[in-house]
Amino acid sequence: MGELAAAGACCRALAATPGRLLRPRRPDRRLLSRLVDAGAPRASRTVGLTALIQGTQRAPRAVVAEGVWRPVTVDLGMTTFLVEHPRARILVDPAMCANVHDRVLRDMPTALRLLVTPDRPVSGMPDALEAVGLTPADIDMVLPTHLHWDHVSGLLDLPSSLPVTTSRAERDFALADVTPLGVVTGPLGGRPFAFRELDDRPVLTFARSHDLFGDGSVVLVALPGHTPGSVGVLLALDGGRSVLLAGDAAWHTAQITHLREKAPLPGRLVDADRDAAFATLHRLHALPGSVTVVPAHDRDAAAQFLRRPGA
Repeated sequence: MGELAAAGACCRALAATPGRLLRPRRPDRRLLSRLVDAGAPRASRTVGLTALIQGTQRAPRAVVAEGVWRPVTVDLGMTTFLVEHPRARILVDPAMCANVHDRVLRDMPTALRLLVTPDRPVSGMPDALEAVGLTPADIDMVLPTHLHWDHVSGLLDLPSSLPVTTSRAERDFALADVTPLGVVTGPLGGRPFAFRELDDRPVLTFARSHDLFGDGSVVLVALPGHTPGSVGVLLALDGGRSVLLAGDAAWHTAQITHLREKAPLPGRLVDADRDAAFATLHRLHALPGSVTVVPAHDRDAAAQFLRRPGA
């Protein structure tokens, strides 16, 4: 999207925001009553999970979770998740490259860039991996939950031969003739893609899924709305814990707890389908308490999976 179109979209979203902060969108109780828990997949293997928090930002809570005013602000993070399976090391949402402000953000329309730019400094992918004893060459798979800039910028620091695991619908959305707001195509340019399509097999409260290794340890689930091909990554962790990496289906846990979508600014700019995104929030809200949901930008939620010194 060009500068003028982006500026116009921002102005319209801003005008719609004050009213929605005072009167947030109400939960769909009928949808909640219809949701069925199909149960979690049985896992014959488990994986390790490490959060690599690469950048931070503060934002008004009432904007992130529409109309939720206390506390006044929330800590957001730009986080890559390292998943270690017996057969592969996977980066879910390779978020930040070194010098992301100059290498990626400069290609974004100004109006949106002012809203989403993380604080300086940002840790690039090599430094984030070095902190846990790895290098980019040690990574076997990259698995973005969707293809917005802050979930793929780390690709610029990874081997160019490493394919992006996603769906055709998500690839086509990101590389459309008119670039959607939130997408910067530079990190995707020249990249091979490994397409993984979801099956019509319900898991938990989600209608479609795909078992990545066939052992129940890493299962993709459909979280449409933020982008057409947004997915969550359901993990069976060592020790028996079940964790869902939810990408941007929610930016923060407060959205799930209170069932609140993002305010129009920025929600109208970055959610491809607001109604579908809100329906997906209902599915997250209805999950059993045995599943820990980690929104990609909830810094506190991610911090519980930091690797401690000596671990």
